[in-house]
Amino acid sequence: MKKFELLEFPRISDQKGTLVPFEFADIPFAVKRVYLVTGKKGIPRGQHAHIIEDELFVAVSGSILIKVNDGTGDQEILLDSPNVGLLVRKDCWHELHNFAENTIVMAFSSTEYLPGESNYITDKEKFLEKCRE
Repeated sequence: MKKFELLEFPRISDQKGTLVPFEFADIPFAVKRVYLVTGKKGIPRGQHAHIIEDELFVAVSGSILIKVNDGTGDQEILLDSPNVGLLVRKDCWHELHNFAENTIVMAFSSTEYLPGESNYITDKEKFLEKCRE
């Protein structure tokens, strides 16, 4: 199973505007939580891997660069369309960078909110060591 991949959702446009429906059946995990993320210029978000959580990120407004690493090296993915999402599975490092002005990222999660460190690897070197095991 891929630890990250782009997913495309329908984009329906007409003279009135655009509609992007997100059918939960099209998301490859049972959605337990949806939340919004904003950021500030020059300050990254994320910088962790989840131990038990899968997520789907969609830039519903603006654009963002997401750096992912599944243990084989960093890859950068630009999200700048509300009908394209980045699926990030557990055990995949992810960092959110370069928030354009007024960017809003919608995130779908496979878990309810898990506070504390029980769901996170926050040290990238430890994450990479785990990948080599």
